[in-house]
Amino acid sequence: MPFFDLENRERKSVVPGIDIRTFWGEEILLSVADLEPGAVLPTHSHPHEQGGVILSGELTLTIGDETRVLHVGDMYIAPGGVEHSGVAGPEGCVALDIFSPVREEYKY
Repeated sequence: MPFFDLENRERKSVVPGIDIRTFWGEEILLSVADLEPGAVLPTHSHPHEQGGVILSGELTLTIGDETRVLHVGDMYIAPGGVEHSGVAGPEGCVALDIFSPVREEYKY
């Protein structure tokens, strides 16, 4: 199925204050992440390459040893195996994350 309905997609909580809605194909997984104001994404890593773009709000993102405050339209790439973490801004954040290969644990 090539088309999806974001608004009616079931949400999955990944950590307190962060929900995702995911869509996948054979080689990539798209994840719309909704972060509540001040939500914390703990430091973690995974073997998947992860790229993304901020759709609304603000996110302070650390990838490896570099930290940036990201705003609407800003993009990022976290290579597989590199630790990263984040904190949503005071109004929260919505980000589109793209993973390759597909993160099996995010398929639901």
